[in-house]
Amino acid sequence: MSRAAEPAERLLFEEAVTLVERAYAPYSGFAVAAVVVGPSGCGHHGVNVENASYPAGLCAERAALAAMVVFGERELRSVAVAAADEQDCLPCGLCLQALAEFGDPSIIARMGGEVRVVQLRDLLTAPFAGDDGAPGEPVDGAGDDGVP
Repeated sequence: MSRAAEPAERLLFEEAVTLVERAYAPYSGFAVAAVVVGPSGCGHHGVNVENASYPAGLCAERAALAAMVVFGERELRSVAVAAADEQDCLPCGLCLQALAEFGDPSIIARMGGEVRVVQLRDLLTAPFAGDDGAPGEPVDGAGDDGVP
């Protein structure tokens, strides 16, 4: 299911590690950062931002994904996720579903104390998709804004 990270993947993970201190996690104390990479090769950053009105916070992976979309990219190749204090950390189910909208990226994260790589499809085996089963495409009968 997973494999050891290659040098370039390890560098991407280390980039995420450097961002962890920017997370805003006063309630859980679980600071997380993510770097997503699309076809351009550009890394788009995100950190978790918590809110007193749970669950109004935002996970790092979805924050990074939003940054990628703002940049104009619509395909996801890899995602590096890091937590503070060398804790193991994989994307939550909500983030996996959001990431699946843009492909089947490699997920680079600390698992079992080691930096490992796993494909999203191995973590989210049956992602939700529109009626035609194609992520990212409007549901049949929906307009460009995704609303029927």
